Amino acid sequence: MEENRMGYEPIPKLLMSISLPIALSMLVQALYNIVDSIWVSRLGEKALAAVSMAFPMQMLINAFSIGVGVGMNALLSRHLGAKNQREANLCAQHGILLNMVVAILFAVFGTMASPQLIGMQTADPEIIKDGVRYLNICFMFSVGLCGQICMERLLQSTGLAVYSMYTQLFGAVLNIILDPFFIFGWAFFPKLGVVGAAVATVTSQIIAFLFGLYLNFKRNKEINLLQDHFHVNGDIIKGILAVGIPSAIMISVNSLSVFLINAILAAFGAAAVVALGIYFKVQSFIFMPIFGMNNGLIPIIAYNYGAGHRDRIYEVMKLAYKVALVVMSVGFIIFQLFPAQLMGFFDPSPELLSIGVVALRIISFSFIFAAVSIISSGIFQSFGNGLLSMIVNLVRQLIFIVPLAYLFSKTGVLTYVWLAYPIAELIAMLIAITFMKKVNEKEIKLIVERE
Repeated sequence: MEENRMGYEPIPKLLMSISLPIALSMLVQALYNIVDSIWVSRLGEKALAAVSMAFPMQMLINAFSIGVGVGMNALLSRHLGAKNQREANLCAQHGILLNMVVAILFAVFGTMASPQLIGMQTADPEIIKDGVRYLNICFMFSVGLCGQICMERLLQSTGLAVYSMYTQLFGAVLNIILDPFFIFGWAFFPKLGVVGAAVATVTSQIIAFLFGLYLNFKRNKEINLLQDHFHVNGDIIKGILAVGIPSAIMISVNSLSVFLINAILAAFGAAAVVALGIYFKVQSFIFMPIFGMNNGLIPIIAYNYGAGHRDRIYEVMKLAYKVALVVMSVGFIIFQLFPAQLMGFFDPSPELLSIGVVALRIISFSFIFAAVSIISSGIFQSFGNGLLSMIVNLVRQLIFIVPLAYLFSKTGVLTYVWLAYPIAELIAMLIAITFMKKVNEKEIKLIVERE
């Protein structure tokens, strides 16, 4: 049998070809998040604060929908590989069903909890009002986001990743176009302010969902979403959720972290919350290429581990670390030299500009540490050590960063709160290096004995 290209193709070319489409898709989403916030910033600092406080809950919808998608993909791909077409179709149908259930749950319970969710992050009545209105629209029409993610995952699971990227690009560009029309009332559109940003978001998501549905019907020959005699199958649901729930929980960690730190920063005023929100929007342009490469290296290492190609594993690991460190170093330099220019895109007040410049410079010290942790996490996953990856990510995003931010906030000095990020990332990197040494001794070096 002819060997898969992951076993012989030059590593730089292979890693680039697999990682680049993933990274581009992520960068498209990052671009949307930045442009969306730039438009909202024209409404004022409190409007941007309201959207920033709603952001963790939007991430939560995303997390659970992606979790279902990951579980669906794992089960669907297994059945496709075994030539069980009917079971594969049922997996796709159940994935859609479960995503619609996720959307309904957020629409019902999310709208009930939105006043408390925003209120826990601020006491400002204007911000709470705008935040709740924005969030309620996102919750009520989350069917668009859940549906879009489901359609993208179906395309990815059947080897049609390029169509998945088209769906993402279509939705993001449409959102960017619609934002000013709904926010400022351009042409014959009503002027809706913050609500308009939410309307533009859910409208683009619903249309992107329909576009993805069309692509799966017309272009995806691997699955039949209209397969007859559909019935709810408990085993398929369990199979999807067994993989999907842990994935959803891990993705949700960052959402919880941002939510809790927003609540801590609220004591320093809306500008502090907005500064952190801007940081996350801007830093995504630095981090997304690394996450894309991280996703790309996992199947390469896993394949060569199974094939006994020890040298290729070391090669891809070294390349991934080098690229990540270079990208993060460039990002660090940009954040150190041009923080005021980065903040300037969001029409900041003098207070916000002052806070944001300090925040961007301090938090960006974490970039180099994060590069090592993120790539290490991907390597752990490729060897089936999901627990090690989970520990590193929990340390990075929750276990240390939130308590440190809380303790530093008690000094009453906002600058100290930003230090929680590089300190937590440094700890995570040291743990990742320790784990990496063990994986090298117990997994990689032993590959020679199996060759």
